[in-house]
Order: sequence, then structure tokens, then C-alpha cells
Amino acid sequence: MILVDTNVMVDILREHAPALEWLKSLGEEEIGLPGLVEMELLQGPPDKTAMNKMQKDLESFLIYWPKTDDCNRALKVFAEARLSHRVTILDALIGETANGLGVPLHTFDQHFQAIPGLKTVQPYTKP
Repeated sequence: MILVDTNVMVDILREHAPALEWLKSLGEEEIGLPGLVEMELLQGPPDKTAMNKMQKDLESFLIYWPKTDDCNRALKVFAEARLSHRVTILDALIGETANGLGVPLHTFDQHFQAIPGLKTVQPYTKP
């Protein structure tokens, strides 16, 4: 399973060629999103038509929510890394969702390095 962060999904939804090539290269691999990533994405559409399109575009992705243990770890990470690494509440929860699932998070955000045990993958090259 591939777990994808918001910045990668934005590239996919904007049909950025490297992101689409990477997505196509995955074949039948399951692609998952933390539920909080979907919520971040749904902040973007300016109107109901765009919101409906985004929701339709996201239907094919599996959604994963943080478990209680993930939330407890996220609280600790947030308290420790908020000031030093600018880790947000959502970052901590998204990162710990990945840790709870035991999978890397596919992202370009460097501040996830502040989350202990989290492995990140840059899925394609950004210009």
C-alpha cells in the first residue's frame, strides 16, 4: 500500500505530468490517503461544483484514519516539534497515521523528518 500526503495529491489532481507518470507506474498497487489529507484537499474548492468534482476524483483512493495510539503519539510529536520544526497538528496526525499503518508517507515536506520512526519517500522529481 502507498500512503500519499497532500502535496503529492495536489500534483495528481492538477495533472502534473511527473505525478501522473508515477501514479501510472504503480499499476494495481493500493493507494491510500490519511483521512486528514482528504479533508485538507477539500478546503481548496471555491464552490459546490468544484467540491463535487474533487470528491468524485478522490473516490478511488482508500482512506485511513488515525487510531487512538496514533493520536497519542501525534500529541507527543506535536508538543516536541511544533516550535523547532514547525510541525502542525495535521502533520503530526498524518505522520503518525503512516507510522500506525507501518508504511512510508509519500511526500515532499521535509518537516515530517521530525516524526520519530516515520519513513518518507519522494515519489518523483520536482523541477
